[in-house]
Amino acid sequence: MNDKELVARHAAALVQDGMLVGLGTGSTANYFIDELARRRNEEGLKVTTAASSVVSTIKARELGLPLVSIEHLSRLDLYVDGADEVTPEMVLLKGRGSDLVREKLMAKASDKFLVLVDQSKLVGRIGEKFPIPVEVMPFAWQLARRTLESLGGRGSLRQNASKDGLAVTSHGSLVLDMTFEPTLGSKMLDEMLNATPGVVEHGIFRGLASAVFIAENGRVQERLASVY
Repeated sequence: MNDKELVARHAAALVQDGMLVGLGTGSTANYFIDELARRRNEEGLKVTTAASSVVSTIKARELGLPLVSIEHLSRLDLYVDGADEVTPEMVLLKGRGSDLVREKLMAKASDKFLVLVDQSKLVGRIGEKFPIPVEVMPFAWQLARRTLESLGGRGSLRQNASKDGLAVTSHGSLVLDMTFEPTLGSKMLDEMLNATPGVVEHGIFRGLASAVFIAENGRVQERLASVY
């Protein structure tokens, strides 16, 4: 069993009968979906799920997990997903998969948001390893980028996987991948991005994680928020 599978099983063991569970997107989230389906089939776990992406929706449906659409959600008992970066303060960077709006909606709506990572995702500051994804309205991307450049940011529109066009999110937005000066903290970056006209959402998830589960060499370390 690899570390991703281990941490996913650790999280899936916390799911209880009757829960409404948000499904994240990515390789670790896939292991979580697999384990949730196994528990439902073998243990009779009664669970309803909602997915943060088309990819996760298809996987959950193929495995027979009951699904509700995000349009029908007002809250979640639990949301489980990965992250691209995690700081010591449990600030997250997400969005390399281009589903920022759904992911942040589900993180905010959940009673508990569990983040599954390995040691490679731990950083000292947000933006240490990856640019910060900024989802922007298609007609406003140049104005939004100009505003962010005036605040010291640098970046460009994300290309699609085949590099023959632009990446488009499930919300229909474009994505600016932006870098900022290391001296800017996550709180200031979060507030700056929130205040920029034309920005739909961005990849800094601050004050949302209930717990971060970190897999390393066959063991899982739990880092809990004070309100968990």
